[in-house]
Amino acid sequence: MNLFKDNAHLPPLRRWLESTVLAVSMASGVHAAPNQVYLDEMTWTEVRDALQSGTTTVIVPVGGTEQSGPHMALGKHNVRAQDLAGQIAQKLGKTVVAPVVAYVPEGSISSHTGHMRFAGTISIPVDAFTAVLSGAARSLKQHGFLDVVFVGDHGGYQSLLQQTADRLNREWAGSRSRAHYVADYYRAADQGFAQALRAKGFTNAQIGSHAGLADTSLMLAVDANLVRMNKLGSAPAPESATGISGDPKASSAALGRIGTELIIGSSVLAIQEAISRRP
Repeated sequence: MNLFKDNAHLPPLRRWLESTVLAVSMASGVHAAPNQVYLDEMTWTEVRDALQSGTTTVIVPVGGTEQSGPHMALGKHNVRAQDLAGQIAQKLGKTVVAPVVAYVPEGSISSHTGHMRFAGTISIPVDAFTAVLSGAARSLKQHGFLDVVFVGDHGGYQSLLQQTADRLNREWAGSRSRAHYVADYYRAADQGFAQALRAKGFTNAQIGSHAGLADTSLMLAVDANLVRMNKLGSAPAPESATGISGDPKASSAALGRIGTELIIGSSVLAIQEAISRRP
């Protein structure tokens, strides 16, 4: 039966049917192509085919679930790590991004040290953290990935990423696979971005080291929904009371994009160099 045949006497119905069919067709096309950057949005056969076509680099982004003052959501590191790792992968090409490691060491649970002093922070033991990283890397190697890249958005575990990569490389000696810890990701976020902000006239007291101008601007550039703008102008208070080191009042997405570009550019170059040294 042809729905569009011999129905000239019902032009509104025909127009409605044709527009509906077109809309469904267009919607189907939008969802037909999967995102080939994020591993957890791919099927296993798509991963297999990507490996066979030369996609042998995988980024393991590490975030953390921690307080970032009254104005920034607990998932800051996780959202930022996933987004920036995706942009890095796209620029590298032949690269996918593993799921974000959201559970990391954040201080003693029993004695309430570090970020554990603030509600919502989640901390795990160091050995559990490194075991998760190692297990993920071994899994990815088993499937055929040659370069497993660790990048971390939080400063507290950077040395653990390096130690885990070193241990895996000793274990993988003689194979083609390598683990890489890319310090340039966090170095650009922490040092390079701070230097760029100082060049624009901002002070160290504004830039801060946690949830201040730099940290908040980065989050605004990645996902402004995680920042409570009405909380930025609160009266100054001790870090022990707010969890903030710095002054976020002048934060903006425009400033944050300076930092994200530094992070992405530095990481891409560092990963390319690391891969070039692999036997």
